Amino acid sequence: MSTAPDPRPREPKPALVFDDPLDQQSSDDTDGGWGERPSGDSAADLKRFLDEKPPHHL
Repeated sequence: MSTAPDPRPREPKPALVFDDPLDQQSSDDTDGGWGERPSGDSAADLKRFLDEKPPHHL
């Protein structure tokens, strides 16, 4: 019993990339408005504070 080689061509293996990942720009570097506080009056600030307060601080 002999096994014939597979006649289908094999897909090439993906190449290893040794580039420095820190040289590339990430999505965190381009997010606009991240961490900025919305402008508003003190009533809006109080509502935001109460909405975002963890449940154990009630």
